[in-house]
Amino acid sequence: MHFNQTNHHKRNVLVVDDTPDNLRLLSAMLTAQGFEVRKALNGKMALTACQMVLPDVILLDINMPDMDGYQVCQQLKADDKTSEVPVIFISALDDVVDKVKAFDVGGVDYIAKPFHGAEVILRIENQINLRLLQVKLQEKNILLQEALDNLKSAQVQQIQNEKMVALGQLVAGLAHEINNPISFIYGNLQYAGEYVQDLVNLIEVYQQEYPKPTFKVQQIAKDIDLNFVINDLQNLIGAMYRGSDRIREIVLALQHFSRHDEAEMKRVNIHEDIENTLVMLQHRLREATDRPAIIVVKDYGNLPLVTCYTSELNQVFMHLLNNAIDAIEEKLGNQSSNLYSLMPLDNGYTPVAALGETQKPQWLLPTPQIRIHTEVTELNTIKIAIADNGPGIDESLRSRLFDPFFTTKAVGKGSGLGLSISYQIIVQKHRGNITCNSSIGQGAEFAIEIPIEQPER
Repeated sequence: MHFNQTNHHKRNVLVVDDTPDNLRLLSAMLTAQGFEVRKALNGKMALTACQMVLPDVILLDINMPDMDGYQVCQQLKADDKTSEVPVIFISALDDVVDKVKAFDVGGVDYIAKPFHGAEVILRIENQINLRLLQVKLQEKNILLQEALDNLKSAQVQQIQNEKMVALGQLVAGLAHEINNPISFIYGNLQYAGEYVQDLVNLIEVYQQEYPKPTFKVQQIAKDIDLNFVINDLQNLIGAMYRGSDRIREIVLALQHFSRHDEAEMKRVNIHEDIENTLVMLQHRLREATDRPAIIVVKDYGNLPLVTCYTSELNQVFMHLLNNAIDAIEEKLGNQSSNLYSLMPLDNGYTPVAALGETQKPQWLLPTPQIRIHTEVTELNTIKIAIADNGPGIDESLRSRLFDPFFTTKAVGKGSGLGLSISYQIIVQKHRGNITCNSSIGQGAEFAIEIPIEQPER
């Protein structure tokens, strides 16, 4: 409710009394003092009058038939529209009045009949002035809250910008430093393989030309297992070639993930961005000593190219996937003694005490899983849903998930900025939507929707 009153504005007073003489007396008294007065003979009329025009103050008789003043006041306070209107009770001096009840039901003052004009005016003026002060205080509180929210938003945006710049510089530097030596290795492996093959051919020619080498040559060939070395050399070269090629792919993914030099919107393949983010998180998805590998199930739809700030959208994917992994690890950590075990199985796995170097344990627990679903919606937007089978999020916490600095993680485990930054990127920068659906014990799903084409700003 908003008051916009000045000293020149006629204050609206509603007088409720079942005695017409009292109504006339109060009406004449207040009108003479510049008030706009409306009258009601009973409680129902008073409630109707309040709905039509909200009064600045109500003078309410206590003893009325059908509905007494206490009941009228209770109904006024129960309605959001009228709950803040000051109610001054009035009653005859010789009436038995429960003043405690009068204040309990929401009354702010009490006047006894017969009326003293100056006292009535003063009490009404006091209540109107108090109400005006309350409204001004509420307005200031709203402005302060808006200022605080804007400050938090600015802090988050500043932190996001700093993180993006720092990440871009770090990734670009790493990619550059790694790319040069790995390109040198990758480029020379082909020649190394050819040289090795030339040496192998030479050895084979020697073996043909000199089928009976000296004892020393025979001894060395036996010590190094020459036949094995010759056969394994090409395998080693091939493994190094594949390994260096994989490093080159990771460097390329790093460069694509950051895209620190791409501040403008552009059309991108969302699936490629998701894949690049998954490459960055491979070390967290692999099997660990205390848990099995986290399986990523990809349910990709047929998406068109999407216009977006690709570097910032990658940040959202990183935050959501990291949170999903954290949730799964939290669930496994809390229930590790019950969730997995090592058992003798038909497929050759053996108990932990008998495990050999080449054997791996079989985990007996629900497979930790992250599911990524993408689709085009009927509203011409794309939807990306990232779901985990972690512990889930309590309903009481979900409304605060996107608040800056709010986190459910332990101290040192999270800053409470990831989801807030994601919200700003999706909602404010991409004019989309981000939501969370979750059930305790059943995991959580974060769904992003953004337009395929961003409208002009």
